[in-house]
Amino acid sequence: MKKRIVSTLLCTAMAASLFAGCGSTASTSTSASGSSSSASSAAKEESTSSASSEAADESAETEATSDTASAGGQTIGISMPTKSLERWNRDGSYLQDQFEKAGYKVELTYSDNKSAQQNNDIEGLIADKVDLLVVAAIDGEALSQVLNEAKDAGIPVIAYDRLIMNTDAISYYVSFDNYTVGKLQGEFVAKQLDLDNAGDKTYNIEFTAGDPADNNATFFFNGAMDVLKPYIDKGTLKVPSGQTEFDQVATAQWDTSTAMKRFQNILGSYYSDGTQLDAAVCSNDSTALGVTQAIESDYAGSNDVIITGQDGDEANLANIVDGKQTMTVYKAVANEAVVTLDLAEAMLNGEKPDDSLISKSGWDFDCSYDTSSYDNGTGVIPSYLLVPTVVTKDNMDKELVDPGYYTKDDKGYLHPVG
Repeated sequence: MKKRIVSTLLCTAMAASLFAGCGSTASTSTSASGSSSSASSAAKEESTSSASSEAADESAETEATSDTASAGGQTIGISMPTKSLERWNRDGSYLQDQFEKAGYKVELTYSDNKSAQQNNDIEGLIADKVDLLVVAAIDGEALSQVLNEAKDAGIPVIAYDRLIMNTDAISYYVSFDNYTVGKLQGEFVAKQLDLDNAGDKTYNIEFTAGDPADNNATFFFNGAMDVLKPYIDKGTLKVPSGQTEFDQVATAQWDTSTAMKRFQNILGSYYSDGTQLDAAVCSNDSTALGVTQAIESDYAGSNDVIITGQDGDEANLANIVDGKQTMTVYKAVANEAVVTLDLAEAMLNGEKPDDSLISKSGWDFDCSYDTSSYDNGTGVIPSYLLVPTVVTKDNMDKELVDPGYYTKDDKGYLHPVG
């Protein structure tokens, strides 16, 4: 009952909590995965809805009061990396909304992509005696000391979206299947170029990866490279720049301008003579945006370059509509927030969650429990991993608009709900 009420109220709360200009996603459904009821059905039931609506309101009020009491005035500390990337605004707002609707107090901080500031922010949350910490790390290697302080204070920690390294203070990790994100990108390129049937034909490809301080970045890169490397070894795919190692293609802080400048140099050095670039594998949308800008300004070729991405940022979705970017891997962070809430509640109730949390919670989206993949240097961290989705121009409506995450204007462009 509680989950249905929390999810139903999510979209309304998001409209109030997200600030203008920061991308958002929201569900208009009565379930975590976002399947929405039709306007026509609502109209048909209008004549009989008044009494049932009143009863539902009374039930919701009773349930909300119960949730608040069960939360016992406990406080959740949430530490997000930055407001400069669209997706973290979505994550922070969804998490805050989910926990507050469940009756918890929330202290939410953003650390401007500065590791020292995030350490200070977390120290402040510890000093405020929060009951649980949810941390999306800027630098997965830079938080061990402050999180050990949290452990000493008896505050459990959930690593959110990015694994935090070298500390046994981490109880659980909630994320998407990061390797699969890259794998989906690699498989998309292989299918688009029909590499299995290429014969003697060859294609040129370049790679742009993410922040070396982000543990996820290597998973994204390796997922794509593991799919595409056999074609590179065979000679079907060629990398004119020769940059095929993560350290060569990484982008500090996932920065758009950094990705653009690097790719301008690649185009000027290896493609200025008319050499055709067929695909650019970009690990996320902020780097894809920079690569797209470089191709628009500095690419001498006339072909459409396959460009991958991840996150479903509004500007990138517009580029997909306009044919400038080819795909993005979308992660429904609203569902990630739902998993984090249920996990946190179980922990605060003194439970030791395992794979049974998935069935007990009744999520209607895919999530797996992993106890082998994510070792942070002190041991394997039990992980709840959601499943990402490939989004293209052809399936945007089905994957993003129909579930209620985005709206579509009369020009065909998508806008985050909220």
